[in-house]
Amino acid sequence: MRSREEFVFTIGYDGPAAVIDSHARKLYSKLSTAQLAEKGLFRAAYASAVWSKDPKEAEIVAEIYNRITGSSVTAQALQRLFGVYLVNVNRSIVL
Repeated sequence: MRSREEFVFTIGYDGPAAVIDSHARKLYSKLSTAQLAEKGLFRAAYASAVWSKDPKEAEIVAEIYNRITGSSVTAQALQRLFGVYLVNVNRSIVL
C-alpha cells in the first residue's frame, strides 16, 4: 500500500490493485483512528489501527464499537469482523 489514506479507504481489490473510495478518502482522510470510529466508520477506523501497528488503537476501536453498537467484541475479533489485513499492493484504482 502506498499510504495510510489509501489503505484506510480501500474497499476491495481488483487482482493486484487496491480499489480506493475517493469520496470517503477526501472527506475523512485527516481523521484519527478514534475520530473515524466515533463517526461510525468502523472498518476504516480498524484499518487505521492496523496501519499504525499499535494494538492500543485496535482496543480503542473495539471500545467505541462496543459502546455504539451495544456489542462486546474484542480487538482481536475485529480483524475477522472487518477482514482487514496488511498487504503489499503496488497499484491503486481510485473510484
